[in-house]
Amino acid sequence: MIDWSTCEYVQQSPERVSGVWVFEGTRVPVSALFENLEDGAQINEFVEWFPGVSIEQVKGVLEHAARSSAA
Repeated sequence: MIDWSTCEYVQQSPERVSGVWVFEGTRVPVSALFENLEDGAQINEFVEWFPGVSIEQVKGVLEHAARSSAA
């Protein structure tokens, strides 16, 4: 399981989207990124579909997940 608490691109709050991890400053769950990528979406499509999420945030989340998986 990934520890998102050390990722600067996400946030969690009990008052926001039932407390799931979301992209900083949005209501977009981090899980939505992985679900869309698994379904074949490209990063630029994801950013287009979810206004408020930046390419930098997506890359940061993917890098964090990769580092966490490698550890």
